[in-house]
Amino acid sequence: MASPTTILENAPSFVSNMRSRLKKRTLLFRYLAEINLILGAWYLIWRITGSVNFDALWLSIPLLIAEIYSFVGGAMFTIGLWRPLEREVRSLDQMRPILPVIEYPSVDIFVTCYNEPVEMVEETVRAALAIDYPANKLRIYILDDGNSLDMRSMSQRLAIEDLRSPKIQAESARIENERAELETRLHQLQELLPTTREADDFLKNTTEYHPAVKFLQTLRDAFVIIGGKATTGISVSDRLLDEHERLEKEIRQKQRESGDLIRCRYIARTKIAGKPHHAKAGNINHAIFSGDTNGSFILTLDADHIPKPQFLKRVLPYFFSYNQWTGKHEGNRIAFVQTPQDFYNLPEGDPYGHSAHLFYGPIQQGKDGLNSAFYTGTNAVLRREALLNVGLQYFSDALGKDATRIDEFDLIGGMSSSSITEDMNTAMRLHGAGWQSAYHNELLAEGLAPDDLVSTLKQRLRWAQGTIQVLVQENPLTKTGLSFWQRLQYFQTMYSYFSGFFTLIFILCPIIFFFTGIIPVKAFGADFAIHFFPAFIINRLTFLAATWGIPAGELWRSEQYAIALFPLFIQAVWSVFSRTPLNFQVTPKQRQSGKYLNLVIPQLTIVILTFVGMAWSLIRFVMGTLPDPWIYLINSSWAIYNVCLLSVIIRAAVWQPKES
Repeated sequence: MASPTTILENAPSFVSNMRSRLKKRTLLFRYLAEINLILGAWYLIWRITGSVNFDALWLSIPLLIAEIYSFVGGAMFTIGLWRPLEREVRSLDQMRPILPVIEYPSVDIFVTCYNEPVEMVEETVRAALAIDYPANKLRIYILDDGNSLDMRSMSQRLAIEDLRSPKIQAESARIENERAELETRLHQLQELLPTTREADDFLKNTTEYHPAVKFLQTLRDAFVIIGGKATTGISVSDRLLDEHERLEKEIRQKQRESGDLIRCRYIARTKIAGKPHHAKAGNINHAIFSGDTNGSFILTLDADHIPKPQFLKRVLPYFFSYNQWTGKHEGNRIAFVQTPQDFYNLPEGDPYGHSAHLFYGPIQQGKDGLNSAFYTGTNAVLRREALLNVGLQYFSDALGKDATRIDEFDLIGGMSSSSITEDMNTAMRLHGAGWQSAYHNELLAEGLAPDDLVSTLKQRLRWAQGTIQVLVQENPLTKTGLSFWQRLQYFQTMYSYFSGFFTLIFILCPIIFFFTGIIPVKAFGADFAIHFFPAFIINRLTFLAATWGIPAGELWRSEQYAIALFPLFIQAVWSVFSRTPLNFQVTPKQRQSGKYLNLVIPQLTIVILTFVGMAWSLIRFVMGTLPDPWIYLINSSWAIYNVCLLSVIIRAAVWQPKES
């Protein structure tokens, strides 16, 4: 596995609250990466200048373009791994100097849901209520976009249950004691006020010396300094009235604090017919702008992601920097901190390839090193100020283009509503506005992964469509505010989803050869081996150096799905560029029964054609009519490799869980 963030508890030698360093083996990776890029370029030059089959340009040119596409994508991927950061951080209660509990920021936890089972959401909310954080600074909001009566009832039941918990009872008793003390002082002050008014009048109207006058003057002088400010010339009664007003304000504040002890709350927005609702982004934006929430920070959780108690204390230190001049911890420019996603329901073998230690490891750590860590929608803490800042900016821009959007106040929340992958687009907007990000590589919440093929494909199609949608609407290469490295990181992700077209070329070439004998490369002998195999081997070694610690099986599945999903990637690109309306679809959290071979017809067709072509070549070899067995052997190896890559999704289509 990728190395997690180090938590620095009671580390006297560490004088700061956080630090970062390059991952181990980064220098080895860099040396291999440089050799990899050189050999890859050398291979491409040879392909362009010495191996193109001009007798079959209709096939050789597409293959050459596919290879150039792969080299460019690989180069960008390598650059993205160039500076992977390992972070070390103190927990919030271990910060130096100590951050007093009274100065802990307020936090809102948003549990977003639409049509998920109530029991699932309840488990997440219970875990959120159990997070180790001061009760008076934590609110959990169930953002129910489905406006379910059962969900509302569940939230009310949990709110009452939480109010009866020892933690809240103790907090309530503390607030009540403080309020009682304030009311006692207020009562004493009220009894003193009439006497002080009479004394003030007496002093004002009496000029001759009298012992009583001397006493009252002494009493007045005792109030010369109130709250550290000189109040000479103000009467005693006026001073007491000011104190009376202050006490009343504090009492009202305590009354509000008592009401705020209701930590589990429910928000369901009204959806007006014909008005854009913006799905999950609109749900969160409504809670931020119109939902009576006011936490300085927001933790977003999907309905099925169960947080661990230490979540906030691990992540919140990133948002503070200690100012030695003022002697205080102050806010910085970090807009969000992303943590990994992992799942507790993965079956043995992970047939759908949901384990994401590659992305939530080397890739996110590399992006973190370039200040371009991605926000992925859940298990992340965001700064409300940053979201509102960006939201107001883009709402203003939207109104400038279309004044009819004046009623879409939900946009002000800051979550991007122009793409169905609102998370990545929101991160890009925050980076473009000058905010920073961090990646905390510690598993702090676990969720449910889709456990059937139809749900998995629906989820990944949405990711692909939304990412390409962002490219069309807000191309990172031309977006103002982004650094060069941030542009490259966002563009590389978008670029990768065009791979479906080029994958199709790669897997069709050997099949075409089996049935026609046409080859796109005119030199398949020693010259090919000299140029191809060194580049291929170094490429594999570079990838292994970058992903050291991640299980080989997981890496292989990642590579398989990158190829096997080529029809889905082609569909995503086509749907966006053909302007097909795209709707946000919630990924089902419960297994959809059945077998789904109908969903993998393109992959099945490729596999069948491959085996038929290889069988036909074998028959010709036995009959002695095969012209050049060496070339057929190379293409057969290529074809078998393609079949191995595609096999993962065919297996997933028929996979069934073991019966308990």
